[in-house]
Amino acid sequence: MWMLVVLVCFLVWAGVTYWYLFGKRSPFSLESVRPPGPLELDPKERNTVLMQGFTRAKVPENLDAIVIGSGIGGLTAAATLAKLGKRVLVLEQHDKAGGCCHSFTEKGFEFDAGLHYVGQLHENSLFKVILDQITEGQVEFVKLDDHFDTIVIGSGEQQRKYTVWSGKHEMEEHLKKQFPNDQEALEKFFKLMKISARQTQYLATLKLIPQWVALFLLKSGIADLCSSIFRLVGTSAKTVADSLTSNKDLQMIFSYIFYGVPPRDSSIVINALLLHHYKRGAYYPKGGASEIPFHIIKVIKKFGGNVLVRAPVNHILVDDNGAAYGVTVRKGQEDVEVRAPVIISNCGVFNTFQKLLPPEISAKPEVQNRLTSMTPGQGSLLVFSGFDATQEELGISSTNLWLFKSNDMDGMMDEFFSMGKDDAPENIPMMVITFPSAKDPTSQIRHPGKSCMTILAMVSYKWFEEWKDTTVRKRGDDYLEYKRRFANHLFNWACTHYPKLRDKLVYQEVATPLSNIHYLGAHLGAMYSAEHNLDRFQTKLLATNRCDTPVKNLFISGQDVFSCGIVGALHGGLLCASTVLNHIVYIDLLLLKKKLKRRKVRELSKKRQ
Repeated sequence: MWMLVVLVCFLVWAGVTYWYLFGKRSPFSLESVRPPGPLELDPKERNTVLMQGFTRAKVPENLDAIVIGSGIGGLTAAATLAKLGKRVLVLEQHDKAGGCCHSFTEKGFEFDAGLHYVGQLHENSLFKVILDQITEGQVEFVKLDDHFDTIVIGSGEQQRKYTVWSGKHEMEEHLKKQFPNDQEALEKFFKLMKISARQTQYLATLKLIPQWVALFLLKSGIADLCSSIFRLVGTSAKTVADSLTSNKDLQMIFSYIFYGVPPRDSSIVINALLLHHYKRGAYYPKGGASEIPFHIIKVIKKFGGNVLVRAPVNHILVDDNGAAYGVTVRKGQEDVEVRAPVIISNCGVFNTFQKLLPPEISAKPEVQNRLTSMTPGQGSLLVFSGFDATQEELGISSTNLWLFKSNDMDGMMDEFFSMGKDDAPENIPMMVITFPSAKDPTSQIRHPGKSCMTILAMVSYKWFEEWKDTTVRKRGDDYLEYKRRFANHLFNWACTHYPKLRDKLVYQEVATPLSNIHYLGAHLGAMYSAEHNLDRFQTKLLATNRCDTPVKNLFISGQDVFSCGIVGALHGGLLCASTVLNHIVYIDLLLLKKKLKRRKVRELSKKRQ
C-alpha cells in the first residue's frame, strides 16, 4: 500500500513539474519572426513610435501590467508579456523611449546613449534568438571588423598597444602571439571564460527556483558539487589574474572592459563573460541603437499595449494590504492615476524603493534589506563629438580604442576616485573611444559627410553634486566650464591617436552624471545602476536578489536583477517576465533554439542534394 502511495505522489509531482516547465503556452514561436523590412528613415514616422507623449486617453483599457522605464530590461519584460496577449503599458520619463538603447541627433550628428557594441549575435545564439523574438526579426546587426578593440597602456616611449580580435579560436591565438611568454596563463583564462559562459545559467537558475531550495543547495554544498561557477563568481578578478601571470599588461587585458569596478573588487566571472561576449564577433545595429526599442515597441503595441514618454512616475500605489495596484504619473500640475494588477519597475532598486514607494512601505525592514544589499554604482561621463568629414578623411574605423595611463587599474582607480573635485578633470586615468558612424553602413546615407565619436569615462557623482538642484541646460557657467575641462582633457588625449579629429570638429557636448539622472533616470548618474562588486555576486545574494519584491505585485527588471550592460538588462527582463508569469521562459527559448538548429540542418541538407 505504501508503495502505491509513493508512486502516486511521484506521478503527481512529475505531472505538476512537467506542467510547470512545459505545459504553459509559450510566448515565442518560429512564426513570429519574419525577414527584416526596409529601414524607416522618416523621422516623423519614427517619432510616432519612440516619442509618443503621455495623455490619459492613450492609456489602454484593462491593463495587465505597467512597466516603469523603457530601457531594454523593461521593454523585454513588456514584449514577453505582450506576446502572451497581455496588455502592457510602458511609462518613460524622458521624451524618447529606449533608455540606454536610444539614439539622439544634435546639429545633424547622431549619437548612441549607451549601446556601443554587442556580441553573441552569431547565427542561432541564444541572445540572437531572444532579440529576434521580441523584435519579430526586424533588427539587423552589422558585424564589425574582427579587430574590434585596441588597448593602449601608458604613453610616450612607455606606450604599449595590444589588439583584440574576435573568432572562436582566433581571439586566443592572437593574444598568444602578443604574449608569447604567457601561453599557459592565456589557456587557463580562456578555460575560465568557457566555464563562465556555459555555467552562468546556473546562477540565473538560483533566481527562478523556490528561494528556500536555492538557499538549501548553496548552504548544503550541493551547488558547489554540481558546478564550479558558484565558487568562481565570488572570486575576485585580481586574485585569479595574480595566480595566472605576473605580467601586469596581460592582467589588464583580463579586465580591460571596465564597468566602474576595479579588478580587486570585481567578479572573475563577470570580467570573463565580458571578453567572451565578443569571442564570436562584435556587432552594431544597422540604423543605429534606436532600432532596438523602435521594433520592440511595435510588438508591445501589436498586442494592445503602449509605450508613452514624458510620463514621469512619481508614486507606486500600495493598498492597505501592502499590494501594489498602480502608479501616478505627473502630468503638468496633476497626478494621473493608472492601475494594473502587476507593476514592473525598470528604474533600479534605489529609485524604486527610495523614491517611488510610500515612506511607510519603504521603511519596512524587508525593503531596507534589499536596499542595503547593494551600493550605488560609479557615475559616468560621455563626450559626444561631431565632425564634418567622412571616416576615411578622419582615419577612423569601427574598432574601439581603450586608453589606460598605466597597467595598475586598482591603483589608478583608487587614486582617481580619492581626488578632490578640482583635480579630477585633468587626471582621468582611463577611457574608451568609439565611433558609431563608422560602425553603421547606413550612417552616410542618413547623415552624409558627417562622422561622430563618443568618449566614455567613469567619474564620481560627488564632483557634480553641487549642481544637483539646478535645471538641465541652465546649470550655470561654472558647471559648463567644469565639464568642459573634462572634455578638453579627454578630447586632447583622443587626438594623440587620431590627429585629424581636431581640425574637423564642429560640435561637442558633454553628459555628466547629472545628465544621466535627467535623461536616463539613473540613480546618482550611474550608467550601470547598482555597483557590480564582489558583494553583489556572493551566491546567497544572487539567490535572494530576485525580481519579486517584499511588496506584493511589484517586480524589478533590468541591470539590478543579474548583471550590467545591454545583455545583462535584457536577461533581467526575461527573468522578470518568468517571475510574473510563473513560467520559466528560458525553457521555451532553448526549445526554440533547438528547432531553429534542426531547421538549419534540413536546409543545408536540401542544398547538398
